[in-house]
Amino acid sequence: MIAIIDYGIGNLKSVHNAVRYIAPKTPSKISSDPDFIRKADKVIFPGQGAMPDCIKELDKRGIRDVVIESAKKKPFLGICLGLQLLFNESEEGGVNGFGLFKGKIKKFKPSNQMRIKIPHMGWNKVQQTKNHPMWRKINSGSSFYFVHSFYAAGVESDFVAGTTNHGEEFTCAIAKDNIFAAQFHPEKSSELGLQLLDNFISWKV
Repeated sequence: MIAIIDYGIGNLKSVHNAVRYIAPKTPSKISSDPDFIRKADKVIFPGQGAMPDCIKELDKRGIRDVVIESAKKKPFLGICLGLQLLFNESEEGGVNGFGLFKGKIKKFKPSNQMRIKIPHMGWNKVQQTKNHPMWRKINSGSSFYFVHSFYAAGVESDFVAGTTNHGEEFTCAIAKDNIFAAQFHPEKSSELGLQLLDNFISWKV
């Protein structure tokens, strides 16, 4: 049973549709019900929107604690904002996330020497930095779809699972124990994105 976290914002339906396409016999549901999230075998946190709004909505629905609890205990996939929330500190709105990873969420800042578009939007190559079940049947250097203005900086090297380049190299995938999170959107990344979601569904921690 897979819970897709509903916090009133985010690309929920496309993620759910992708999960149902890959695993039609695996029960899955978009939910903000704490009991359902607690009972789920796996949790997906799709991300879209601003971090302060997300935290506000999680608290409004009373599900922040159960989401953090799930991220500590069961297979957990964070997508885009779902990656950023795993860190303690963010420049976006001065709010704190879940504090499960060290590092800080920073905004891309172009300089005269480095002209980049913000948000970082479109396809970009992901270099895998460690072997992980979530990379099964996905080659290093494969392209995934990104839409974001913030990124994780100062991530401990042991937990960096993938990097990409937008003006400079940055961490775009992290992994620790039962957690895998990606800054890119697998649900928008064609066949390889579906493969990543399939890997999550079959992942045994």
